[in-house]
Formats: sequence, structure tokens, C-alpha cells
Amino acid sequence: MRNIIHTRDIRETEYDLLKDFLYEAIFIPEGVEPPARDIIKLPELKIYYENFGTGRADYSIVAEDGGKIVGAVWTRIMNDYGHVDDDTPSFAISLYKEYRGKGIGTKLMIKMLELLKERGYKKASLAVQKANYAVKMYEKVGFKTVDENSEEYIMVCDL
Repeated sequence: MRNIIHTRDIRETEYDLLKDFLYEAIFIPEGVEPPARDIIKLPELKIYYENFGTGRADYSIVAEDGGKIVGAVWTRIMNDYGHVDDDTPSFAISLYKEYRGKGIGTKLMIKMLELLKERGYKKASLAVQKANYAVKMYEKVGFKTVDENSEEYIMVCDL
């Protein structure tokens, strides 16, 4: 029998998992070798997890399958690729490969958008590579492209 995926707030003891999910979130185009795992130690990537839980918009929701965490969405206000202003949380989301394409990411995104709205945020942002299949999901949950460069879209969702 297929397990039902549950979502819940991340526990403080699980914050280290965000490093794994950050690595999983790196979009690797077809035929390209994945980067070394220690890429997440680069300063521009450490901002996604370092001292998580200390910022005013540090929130994370995880997806669980039979007690195993299989995906996470998290936000924080940081000067990342998707930064639009100092009052707008940026999104990061990732699922293990075998759980992608099943609606879990959409469920996580919607739950996080609801949480941010409840907490009084007016919008949320993210950056996504143009070739990433997740662009369609982001559009489906309400994100719109507000800017772009040669590789990425900067997207914002009004809450």
C-alpha cells in the first residue's frame, strides 16, 4: 500500500537536512555532471542554511513518507539570487528525485505561501533557472516572472 505523504513544520534538530535538500535543489541540466557535494559550502549557497531559525522569516515545512523526510520548502530573507527587497522572504524547495512530479512540491509551496500570508508578509520571491521544469509549478501556485537574466527568472508571488 502506498504511504500518504504528510507535511509538518521542520524540527530544530532537523535543520541540518536543509544542507542535503539544498544540494538536491541544484538544477543539473541533462548530460551535465553534478557538482561536488561541498559546493553547498560556497558563501552564496551557505546563506540558505547557515544559522537557520534565527531570522524573522526562517520557516520550513517538510514532507514525510512513512517517517522519512523526502522534501523541504524553506524561506528566509537573504541576499540570494531571488532577493527583491529586505521585507520579502526568498523560497528554496527540494524533493528527493523519486518523489518529484507527484504534486508534493506544489503542496509544500501552497502550505508555505499560506503560512507567510498568515504571518503578514505581502509577497515571496525565488530565482529559478529557465530550463528547470519547476518553473511551471511556480507559475501554477501564483509566482510571476518580474525580472530575468540570461540563465534565470526572478519570480514573485503576491500574497
